[in-house]
Amino acid sequence: MTEHMLGFIGLGNMGGPMAANLAAADNPLMCYDAAGTAERAPEGATHASSIGEIAQQAEIIFLCLPDGLIVEKVARDLIATDGRVVKVVVDNTSSGASEARATHDLLAKAGIAYADAPVSGGASGARAGTLAMMVAAPEALFARLKPLLLPMAKNARHVGTEPGQGMAMKLLNNFLSGMAMAATSEAMAFGASQGLDMATIIDTVSVSSGTNSAITDKFPNRILPKSYDSGFATRLMAKDLTLYVQSCKELNAPHLLSDTLLQQVWGRMFEEKPDSDFTKIYPFTLERRS
Repeated sequence: MTEHMLGFIGLGNMGGPMAANLAAADNPLMCYDAAGTAERAPEGATHASSIGEIAQQAEIIFLCLPDGLIVEKVARDLIATDGRVVKVVVDNTSSGASEARATHDLLAKAGIAYADAPVSGGASGARAGTLAMMVAAPEALFARLKPLLLPMAKNARHVGTEPGQGMAMKLLNNFLSGMAMAATSEAMAFGASQGLDMATIIDTVSVSSGTNSAITDKFPNRILPKSYDSGFATRLMAKDLTLYVQSCKELNAPHLLSDTLLQQVWGRMFEEKPDSDFTKIYPFTLERRS
């Protein structure tokens, strides 16, 4: 528990349950969401009427927003608030590494510390408090924040001290996740064409060299029962892969596989099924057998 008021801005599919877990750990919490705070705020939290009100009450503010452009706008609103007490911004949004660095620089000029701390684990992980959180911050700041992070993300990891390194870790993770889902879907489709049972493939590959998170989690828990409810949207996978490829190009890093994956798989799936859960990649793959 902290004695100081905390702030949380952005109470969507991820931010809402994350804020709820933060409040459930007996942390005084003030929340704001542009789409409606009262309807989305967790039990026990105070409802703010504006971003400025949180800036005047909370020393540490968490952001879980749609993209980096909105993060920058919120950061400017925090800076412009008269009588602000905010000293630290923890950015749980998934954005580009360069966007995180720009937000860090903007806040630093106003004397506000910044940690980019994107998460992985989907809405189910957010509800359970089992998210992975990839935190880039100075050592002392991470040590201060860690007790607050663990109720939301039991797998909080300090990945670096430079701004943008947390976002870079999230993007490379989602590239690997997207590749595993696409490759496993194609392998499953091949197995089906040979008369192999999906459950048998899962059981066999899970103890073999081809295992990955799609085999151990998404296929047995979301695709085999045909629930397709991981809580991670196709549009978000396409967004994160776009950011990853852009970042690779900015840094002249290899991106042949990621560019192909984006253009031929996830980008095309987003065009055809923009509102789908990303586990729908398997039936999407089956539709393209011929």
